[in-house]
Amino acid sequence: MSNASVALPGVSTPANKGSNQWEFWGRMLVVPYLLIFFVFVLFPVGYGLWLARHPESYVKLFDDPIFFRTAINTVIFLVVGINIKMAVAMVLSGFFVQTRWWIKVTSLIFILPWAVPSIPTILSVRFMLNPEWGVINSLIFRLSGADGPNWLNDPTLALSFSMLMHIWKSLPFWTLILLAGRLSIPSEQYEAASVDGATNWQKFKFITWPSMRTLYLTSTILSMIWTLGDFNSVYLLTGGGPADLTHVLATLGIRYLRLDQVDLAMASIVVALPMVLPLVFFMMKRLSK
Repeated sequence: MSNASVALPGVSTPANKGSNQWEFWGRMLVVPYLLIFFVFVLFPVGYGLWLARHPESYVKLFDDPIFFRTAINTVIFLVVGINIKMAVAMVLSGFFVQTRWWIKVTSLIFILPWAVPSIPTILSVRFMLNPEWGVINSLIFRLSGADGPNWLNDPTLALSFSMLMHIWKSLPFWTLILLAGRLSIPSEQYEAASVDGATNWQKFKFITWPSMRTLYLTSTILSMIWTLGDFNSVYLLTGGGPADLTHVLATLGIRYLRLDQVDLAMASIVVALPMVLPLVFFMMKRLSK
């Protein structure tokens, strides 16, 4: 006869008791993370939506001419700044993929802007652009004898410098991402293309780009999502000036908070959702493939 025992219905075996205990403690360990998620994610988002629930807030927001200028600045920041940054990152990833020793040393220096804190670096650039005692205008005066321009007093120049600061600060990170994508391409493909007499442009067109297209587009979308929340590049450099003409959606809420208009500050964040949600949906759809 077989010695195998048959578990009767409604009777728990020692093995089942042990598994139930492990399952119980496993769920208990998840509870602190759920509480943290609720307190620091769900509650702030829900409270912000509750503050911006009144339609009058959006009417006042749309009546403010600064809001429409901010929306245009945000679109320019995303379309121009992000595409320039990712295109330069693609080019630099092809440069740093080389194995020469001096290129490795250069890559260590290149990554410093991303590694150091944002506040001192951006403020140092703001001091350099000071029209009276900044390093740039002082150098212009010594070389030409003429006074330099007031760089941050022109809205176009101020917004351009803000985009340059964003590109300079985040370019090393995306260059490393694309560099990792290049290193995942088998070297045999490039060797075979060299034997066939392919040029560098043909190698990029038929080998590099098809292999990195998904990574490049996904990184571009993710960079747009993160840039929508980039506060430092604009606020620390220009403060939204001159005359509140260089604000983006990430800094517009601070303007309303300083004016003691909390409902408009929350409304300016909510109106950014139609820009964020399609980007998130498109990115997740590409990742699912």
